Amino acid sequence: MIFLHRPVSQTDSVSKGQCVKSYNDGCAANDEFQTVNNGLQHGELVRDLMEQRLQMPAIPEARLVRPEFDQHILSALAPKTLLFLEAPSGYGKTLSLISSLSEATETNVRWVTLNAGDNAPSRLLSLLEMALDLPDYAPPTGGTFEDHLSVLLAARARKVSVQKDVLVLDNLHNLTNPAVVGLLHQLTSHLPENLSVVMASRLPLPFECHTLELDGCYHSIGTEQLELTRSETFEFFQKARSESLITSVSIDHLYNLTEGWVTPLALYRRELMRGDERKPLHETPSVERFLKDSILTRLSPAQAKSLRMMAELESCSDELFMALDGAFAEQGMPPSVASERGLPLRQVPGRGRWYRLNPLLRAWLQAPVMTGYATRMLMASRWFSQREQFPEALKHALLAGENDEVIRIASEGTEALLLGQDTASLLTLRKSIPARLLERSARLRIVYGWVHAIGGQFRQARQLLESFSPTDWQEQEARICALKAFILRGEGFVEPALEMADKALAGGVLSTQAQLVTQIVRSSALCAAGRFQEARDANRTAAKLAREAGDSGSEALAVYAHARIELGKGALSHAEQLLRTGLDTAMQELSRPARIGETRLQLNLVLVLWHKGRLKEADRLLVSCARHAEQTRDLGLLLAMALRVLMCRAQGRMDDAFVWIGRAERTMQAWQVDESLYLPVLEALKASCWLACEQPESAAQALEKLAPYRQDGCVPELFPMIPGLLDCLQVRIDLVNGDLVRSREHLSDVYRRYAEALPWGLQLHAGLLDAVLLTEEKGLAAGRRQLESVIREAAREHFISPFAELMHELRPLMEKSFHGLEPCPFTKALGELFGIETGKDAVETLAEPISDREQGVLELIAKGLSNQEIGDKLHISLHTVKTHARRINAKLEVKSRTQAIVRARELGLL
Repeated sequence: MIFLHRPVSQTDSVSKGQCVKSYNDGCAANDEFQTVNNGLQHGELVRDLMEQRLQMPAIPEARLVRPEFDQHILSALAPKTLLFLEAPSGYGKTLSLISSLSEATETNVRWVTLNAGDNAPSRLLSLLEMALDLPDYAPPTGGTFEDHLSVLLAARARKVSVQKDVLVLDNLHNLTNPAVVGLLHQLTSHLPENLSVVMASRLPLPFECHTLELDGCYHSIGTEQLELTRSETFEFFQKARSESLITSVSIDHLYNLTEGWVTPLALYRRELMRGDERKPLHETPSVERFLKDSILTRLSPAQAKSLRMMAELESCSDELFMALDGAFAEQGMPPSVASERGLPLRQVPGRGRWYRLNPLLRAWLQAPVMTGYATRMLMASRWFSQREQFPEALKHALLAGENDEVIRIASEGTEALLLGQDTASLLTLRKSIPARLLERSARLRIVYGWVHAIGGQFRQARQLLESFSPTDWQEQEARICALKAFILRGEGFVEPALEMADKALAGGVLSTQAQLVTQIVRSSALCAAGRFQEARDANRTAAKLAREAGDSGSEALAVYAHARIELGKGALSHAEQLLRTGLDTAMQELSRPARIGETRLQLNLVLVLWHKGRLKEADRLLVSCARHAEQTRDLGLLLAMALRVLMCRAQGRMDDAFVWIGRAERTMQAWQVDESLYLPVLEALKASCWLACEQPESAAQALEKLAPYRQDGCVPELFPMIPGLLDCLQVRIDLVNGDLVRSREHLSDVYRRYAEALPWGLQLHAGLLDAVLLTEEKGLAAGRRQLESVIREAAREHFISPFAELMHELRPLMEKSFHGLEPCPFTKALGELFGIETGKDAVETLAEPISDREQGVLELIAKGLSNQEIGDKLHISLHTVKTHARRINAKLEVKSRTQAIVRARELGLL
């Protein structure tokens, strides 16, 4: 081993701001060993060694190409700016930079991978001198480190470069010396005009940057941008999937477990491709080694135990952590400190300083179970009870296995439990409650009737209502009617639900919570009946009751109901504004668990984004809210899975669509949800997917299974447009079978049945089917006019989902009509959806359009009919046919029939 040094007078023990006798030898490396060998002249070998560190790492061949993210990084690298990448180990900070910068051909990149030895100021200055490529730079012989950096930056500013220069400082977390941190701050505060700097670190930036941010010279990229999205995770495993090494269900599970954590996914994929034995992700040897090396190796035993204690909880705050084991906690590491140390923790939105571990890390840390687990869960339960957070208290009491505590919470906080809307915990508690307790308490039976109804277990809810004595029935009649109204609405019976809700409210003895839920039931039923103004009035009453009760969870449900009304009216933008405002309001309440009301807001925001075609936003939001819906047993999970099916169908991934349908069916059956709630939805999705696969027979069979529900006129609460969409599915099946008469009859039935109450989304759906039918019945011109009319309506709210659903039926008409549409953002989006180039604009459209009669003549010309045959078919004279043909040639600027046909096809007229 060769030890390198410089004279003692130039060591790096000099404090920040202290003068340096000389700085002209280029020495910097191995400062702590520099007294061993003082025979080197001017640091030639040192400089050669350090030059080797200024190399950009190689690009891995198996990386996932992320062009949009690469462009996001490159767009942030304007001259005189700082880009900071912060994320825990394994999130691909270095890889992302390499991939992005390798695409920048006009950029000169100087890469420095920092280590702990670079905490010496003179060593850092030497690295910067070489990285900034200043061969003629002559260091001064005196001054402070700050002076030398100022001179260095001034020299760099004078250098003329035709390329954009980027300095990358990777692994910034290794620099902890205050003097070095000060130099970094000086560097970023006085960047030359022709230089931009990138820093990557596991820890937050060690100096303030608000001035740079205010000046627009600072950009940051965090964990959420670095982690893979769900679609990128599928793309990452595409080869393994094509070789049948992994299924789409497994990939989806991997994504939910890792949340896009790149390195564990890459390690798991490598083991898959090698053919190693399949194991759960957190038990895979290479993944375990990564977690141990990147997480536990850097922690003391007390800190590691702290992390394992956090893993026992879904989320944790410093206060709760201290309550679990105060004596130990002082030696350990609370969640806020763990987050600041760059560990894979994430703040829970809207809950202040509450944190949750990455699910993969949490699963790995939970095995084996630590001693004292039950005691800690009981302490957590009592901590939540003291704060009247009864659902959380109940959950942890169940985990502790303390039945006495469970029953105490149930007895003292039944209504509060219902307010908490944690169906999963309440259904778990139901199994633990002795039968005699339910028999003794009529009120508890009503509470659990609500619990079963909220969970979609309508039969079990009815059974609890049938067990009342005449006296109890008389005392609780209003509450029972309110619950029956909720059950009837859940089963899809609109008018009976309205009658029962009115009867409950007329009793006048309902609690505020019962009145609130009953008004929401009324609002939902009135909305399904198309009585939007009455629905809005009921919703206003519900929102007022929620505010009076101070219940943010129920207020979120009221906002959700209001948004559903706006969705029914087709006001997508207003619905989106309501949902986002509701979510922002719910997040302002600190230190509370997320509730079903908030999940419903998120799910309906996803629905709005789907209707507007903003699939990437919808995909990211859908992951988190679907996970929470599954944890709390919220039936909104059915909506989440239905949206997954629709997204897969729109992207042509039919296998994945059917996988999601099967998964939804299995989940609902495992939850013991009544078939009336989910079967119509899933069979309708199957029929739609079979049509996309050009298998109308299978679609017809799926539709036949829904005959009883269609006859009963059921309108599911989560899917109010289902009845009309089922009728439209029948129209589509008739179209595929070529039965235009039945198609027209069924479409007319849709308009007649709904009259003035046709929801706007369904109105667009029916209008597009009408355009397809008119094209078959009366020709292209008639179909095009109807299509243009629907497009004008849909463009008002950018309502693009009906076009995605009917893509197969609309494609021929769209391809022929697209270039004649008025250019706007909506038609551009339609072009992207149907894969039609938008370059053929007004230049290729006609100065004078072809009339309807001329269009009919043109189509017959294209079929090869003579002028006389055209006249006989259209019942016009031969002279009139020739006149039309002459005008067609003039408008198309051609001279013959053949040229007219070719030109018309180029313009999409045929």
